[in-house]
Amino acid sequence: MTLLRAGARALRRVAIAAGAALLTLALFAPPASSRLADQAPACPTPDGSTSAALRYVVVFDRGTSRRTARQQIDRACGSQTEYYPEIAVAVATSADPGFRARIGTDRAFSAEATRLGDDAQPRRHVSRGTPDTADRTAEQWDMHMINADRAQRDSARGQGVVVGVLDSGIDDSHPDLAGAVDPELSAGCLDGSPDTRERAWRPTTSPHGTHVAGIIAAADDGSGITGVAPRARLASIKVVGKRGYTDPESAVCGYMWAARHRMTITNSSYLVAPWSLSCASGDGVDVVREAIGRAVDYAEERGTTNVAAATNDAADLTLATGSGDGCEALPASLRPMITVSSVGKDGLKAGYSSYGLGVISLAAPGGGRGHCVLSTVPGGYRKLCGTSMAAPHVSGVLALLAGKHPDATPDRLRQRLTANTAPLGCPADYDLAGDGTQDAYCTGYRAYNGFYGNGMVDALAALGGGHRAE
Repeated sequence: MTLLRAGARALRRVAIAAGAALLTLALFAPPASSRLADQAPACPTPDGSTSAALRYVVVFDRGTSRRTARQQIDRACGSQTEYYPEIAVAVATSADPGFRARIGTDRAFSAEATRLGDDAQPRRHVSRGTPDTADRTAEQWDMHMINADRAQRDSARGQGVVVGVLDSGIDDSHPDLAGAVDPELSAGCLDGSPDTRERAWRPTTSPHGTHVAGIIAAADDGSGITGVAPRARLASIKVVGKRGYTDPESAVCGYMWAARHRMTITNSSYLVAPWSLSCASGDGVDVVREAIGRAVDYAEERGTTNVAAATNDAADLTLATGSGDGCEALPASLRPMITVSSVGKDGLKAGYSSYGLGVISLAAPGGGRGHCVLSTVPGGYRKLCGTSMAAPHVSGVLALLAGKHPDATPDRLRQRLTANTAPLGCPADYDLAGDGTQDAYCTGYRAYNGFYGNGMVDALAALGGGHRAE
C-alpha cells in the first residue's frame, strides 16, 4: 500500500513536470519564420495546372554550408540548382508563389518573375559567314586615340593574360578571334550554373560579345582589325540571354567562373536585369547588389581585375548621399569595379554615356555622332557605338599591363592604369543639341570628374609610367 501511494505520487510529479515543460514550450516557441529549418510547409503537388518554375538568386549568411542552404530551400518549396559556398549564394527554382516569402524577401529575388507576360521576342539568330580579308586597321580611330598601336611595339601584347568576356558569347570561328578564344576556359552561365558545352558559350542571337572580344584581342595578322592586346587569350562567358537580358544569377555565375579559373581580367558590357534603365531600385535590388557584389569581391580576391561599362542611359550615377537621391547601375556601380564612360571621336563624353563622380574610373572611345567603333561580328565586321565598346578598350590596356607585369595585383594594375591617363577636364559647355540647354552637368576638376573619371585611358602612358603630353 505504501509502495502504491509512493508510486502514485511519483506519477503525479512526472505529469506536473511534463505539463510545465509543455507550457514552457508554448510560451517560448520561436516565431514561424525562425522555424523554417525545423518544420517544412506543405508544398503544393504539381498537377499539371501549376505555373512553371521560376529561377531565383538566394543570398545566405556567409559560412552557410551547401547542405544547410539546400535544406532551407527545400523547406521553402524550392530546389537548389547551384550553390557557391565561397560567397554563400545559391541559385534555386520553384513553382510555388510563396517560395520567396518563405525563404525571405530580403534573401531571394527572381528576375524571371518580373518578366511574366513579357511578349518580347528573341533576337534573330546570328549568321556566320566568311569575313572580308582586307586590312581595315586604318578605320580604327579608337586605337589611335588610346595609343594602342604605339603601345603594342613595346609590350608583350597581352601574352599570358586571360580576359573573361561576360557577354552574349564569342564567335570562335571568326579568323580574327579563332586563335584567341580558349574553349577550355569558356562556359555558358544563363541558368546560373556553368555549362562548358560549346553551344552554351557561343553566340546565338547577338553579335555583341563578338564585337567586344575583337576590341580586346583581335589578331594582328594583316587583315581585318587588330585588338588592343592581340596576344591575349579570351574566355567566352555567356551571361546575356536570347532576349538581351542578364539575370543576376547569370552574372554571379560568370564572376565565379572567372574567379575559380583565376582569370586576369573580366569585361562586363551589360546591365543586370530586370532594370532596363540604369537606375536600379525597388524590390529586390538589395539582394541582387549583395549577390553580385560578393561575386565581384571574391573574383578580385582571387586576382581578377573587373571592368564594366557605365551603361547607355545618360544617367547620373553619382553615389547616393544616403538621403535617397542618386542612381546606381549593376554591375557598373559596384566597387572595386573599374567603370568606363564613353567618348566620341572628338574626345567629348558621348551623349548616351552615363556618368557620375565617384563611379566613373576612366573614359575610353565608344563612338558617337557618326563615328562608331569597328570590330568583329559573326561573319564579318561592323561599327557599333556604346559604353559597351568603351569598356573593352580599358580591358585591353589592362591586358597589356598584366602581360608586362604578370605578378601585379588587381589593386596595383588599377593604380597604374588610372595614374597614367590623358586628363580630361569638365567641358565648359555641354549643349550637344545646340538648343541652349545643358545635356548633363559635369562635377569635379581636371584630374578627376564625373564625366571622365581619372581621364582618357592611354595604353602607351600606362606601360611607360608617364602621362601623355596634353
